[in-house]
Amino acid sequence: MTDRAPHGEGDGDGIRTFAFPADLSVCGVGMQVGPMGAGRTWHVDAPLHRVHRIDFHVVMLFDDGPVRHMVDFAEHEARAGDLLWIRPGQVHRFSRTSEYRGTVLTMQPGFLPRATVEATGLYRYDLPPLLHPDEARLAALRAALAQLRREYEDTTTLPLTLHTAVLRHSLTAFLLRLSHLAASSAEAARQQADTTFTLFRDAVEKGFATNHSVSAYADALGYSRRTLVRAVRAATGETPKGFIDKRVVLEAKRLLAHTDMPVGRVGAAVGFPDAANFSKFFQLHTGQTPVTFRAELRD
Repeated sequence: MTDRAPHGEGDGDGIRTFAFPADLSVCGVGMQVGPMGAGRTWHVDAPLHRVHRIDFHVVMLFDDGPVRHMVDFAEHEARAGDLLWIRPGQVHRFSRTSEYRGTVLTMQPGFLPRATVEATGLYRYDLPPLLHPDEARLAALRAALAQLRREYEDTTTLPLTLHTAVLRHSLTAFLLRLSHLAASSAEAARQQADTTFTLFRDAVEKGFATNHSVSAYADALGYSRRTLVRAVRAATGETPKGFIDKRVVLEAKRLLAHTDMPVGRVGAAVGFPDAANFSKFFQLHTGQTPVTFRAELRD
């Protein structure tokens, strides 16, 4: 982080965007790397706890924690050894209470060549911002970042053009490791989400006739409601409640179409002891009453 930065510009959504603080760069290049500290801001008008947007990359490697940080309106909790990667255009907010200790890297989008940008996935907004490297990966990332910092602070031994070239190579090495970690983390999260969704789907198939509660399924499966929401949305694009309701409606349609059960008994069979509540539910999701649905099929 830096003590100040160029003035931000207002956006249509009311969230200010702050530019890369190039005037504070040690060597006048499009990146900075150094220690995080207390009481730092991008700009005097953007204290840490305000929501704002930046037009450059920020990578924070934490030496302490926990630290709570909001990125794109999702709260993330980082601990010692974790990294947080905020990309240009993302909305974020620093915590009022957390102490940010470690190393921070900031970089202008145009500092690296296009081929390097593509290889390192700098604009993979589908990747998770918070990364938890294992011990080996963390050691490699720390070493790469420390080397980058040494090169950044060494402004006396090389001409500026050569110094910039060395910085780009060192930065690329660090970002390649970081992007590989991010992609691996995303794949692991996807596999976990697939597993979570599969368990949820199977549980709904067994219990939809009596259980319509997302919280009850989450508790039974040992997941938080938020984890379940993420997994189901990733797999289907729906909420868990929407998935449950769709399965209930499907079963109700089957019973209405293929049996002569009274509407009240159909409702009870899919978890609605009260026939009026079942009719309201069915009409909300289909635009028809159960009676109309059955009659149209049979006509």
